[in-house]
Amino acid sequence: MDEQVKRAFRYRFYPTEAQAAELSRTFGCVRKVYNLALQARAEAWTQRGERIGYDATSAFLTAWKRTEELAFLREVSAVPLQQTLRHLQAAFTNFFAKRAGHPRFKSLKKSRASAEYTRSAFRWRDGMLTLAKMAEPLDIRWSRPLPKGAAPSTVTVSRDPAGRWFVCLLCEDAGVTSLPATNAVVGIDLGLDHLLVLSTGEKISNPRHERRDRTVLTKAQRALYRKQKGSSNRDKARIKVARVHARIADRRMDHLHKISTRLVRENQTLVIEDLAVSNMLKHHRLARTISDAGWRQFRQLLEYKAGWYGREVITVNRWFPSSKLCSVCGAQAAKMPLHMRTWTCGCGTTHDRDVNAARNILAAGLAATVCGADVRPQRNTPGGLSVMKQKPCDASRGTPPR
Repeated sequence: MDEQVKRAFRYRFYPTEAQAAELSRTFGCVRKVYNLALQARAEAWTQRGERIGYDATSAFLTAWKRTEELAFLREVSAVPLQQTLRHLQAAFTNFFAKRAGHPRFKSLKKSRASAEYTRSAFRWRDGMLTLAKMAEPLDIRWSRPLPKGAAPSTVTVSRDPAGRWFVCLLCEDAGVTSLPATNAVVGIDLGLDHLLVLSTGEKISNPRHERRDRTVLTKAQRALYRKQKGSSNRDKARIKVARVHARIADRRMDHLHKISTRLVRENQTLVIEDLAVSNMLKHHRLARTISDAGWRQFRQLLEYKAGWYGREVITVNRWFPSSKLCSVCGAQAAKMPLHMRTWTCGCGTTHDRDVNAARNILAAGLAATVCGADVRPQRNTPGGLSVMKQKPCDASRGTPPR
């Protein structure tokens, strides 16, 4: 069955000098308006205890344009400036709902250079995209076609630290078809020696993209460090470092896309652990390797693709002792140090640590689905699972009670 979903299609483009100058001015104005609005909202709360929203900041923007100091805001399209105020409002909404931290000011060096245009600020005709304040269409490299008959509702233009220009077109795609249902289920254990270990016994290797280019990256970073600050040679060296990082990120994302697409196509239900990646990155000896693995990116890809194609992704609580439990008898080992890759249970079964963990994750996820409960172990309970959980369902075995 076809379902109409919103999809973003990202392409690289090559602007003319005039277009690049116009977009650079727009990026600067977007960043300036965001920071001014954030400061105005912060002052309204701290000084007057007043909580202002999008409408008030939009009125502020009109007043700012009339001042001599900020008259340059009138030189760019007004739509990206209004959109950045909407983004700020969404950031505060997520903050008050405790889904994100407090919005922060955008810096010139660290913030993403981007601008968002709605339909009133661009012209889409015969496959040619022309933005407001521009006379010529963008020179886009169409690496893949847009959905037949689709027209973009939103256009986002961005420039990465490596100096590459990208345009992202948000379109309604009616061609997304749910895949035929299947009985295949799989548990996924995320790791570092192997990127993924499946409950089927398959192990997907970890390419370690950052380690492969570490020598080139180190050389480029040392060359950047030696350049004088503010010089043109330092800018050139910075771009070289950014290009290495971009190549690593592109390879990682391509690999994760291929893996996630294959798993979603082959399985009806996918069970993974709900890992706290941000907390794990605080481990100074493993942070670099964990970042290179891209666990968070993999989960995001898995979830939205499963939603498109009628699959189900189940997450198991991060405290579930998947490595310590025997997937055959359900007994829990007292200790399981990281260097122990294989172990033998009291029932006589010899386990591969990662494969056994993937099988336990699968069983726990399916059991939680049947029982409608969370798999959260309690410290004071034998076996590591809560008493309430063990009564309606034996999550360690993955089967309903008899």
